[in-house]
Amino acid sequence: MNKTFEKYQSQHSIKRITGAEAARRILDSNGLQNVPIDLITGNLTDNYDPTANVVRLSQSVYNNTSTAAIGIACHEVGHALQYATNYPPVRLRMAIIPVTRIGSRLSVPLIIIGILLGSLSYFFTVLAYIGIAFFAQSTFFQLVTLPVELNASKRALQQIQANGLLYDSEIQGAKDVLNAAALTYVAALALSLNQLIRFLLIVGRRRR
Repeated sequence: MNKTFEKYQSQHSIKRITGAEAARRILDSNGLQNVPIDLITGNLTDNYDPTANVVRLSQSVYNNTSTAAIGIACHEVGHALQYATNYPPVRLRMAIIPVTRIGSRLSVPLIIIGILLGSLSYFFTVLAYIGIAFFAQSTFFQLVTLPVELNASKRALQQIQANGLLYDSEIQGAKDVLNAAALTYVAALALSLNQLIRFLLIVGRRRR
């Protein structure tokens, strides 16, 4: 993701539209004039906060006129559009966040305690499986997140073209950055699935 962003960070849009300006145009054209755009610190820390209903763009995106910055800014606006249109997967993700947060804190400690003390009592083995169930919730969250992120990127590219933010020769830069971002979520899901299977195998061996 960082490598791809750096590659297209020097490819400035012919129209010299900044990431913040691109985001504003899309929001306004979709009737979301009430959604503000804030500048935040950090690199690639861009996000849409549904609780505050605000798009937050990092310093490397907000005032940047590169195709990479425009792609990322429009991706975050894509999330705002998802909430505005009640996109089902994003609503599901929001609904499971509280449970997932609790599970992510408890899963690994419960699994470790269950593995270490499982030979003493079957109770601790059950405890390990409860921890695995909590961890599975986090994996499910990653699974739900993937289509949400892919759809936000799809919306971003559609809006870039519909609002004429980039010329056809420039869109590839934004597309490559968004594809690289999507791969980070694919990797996160793969790692989570791998860890889940690993925990199941470890606890299963200890039980035998």
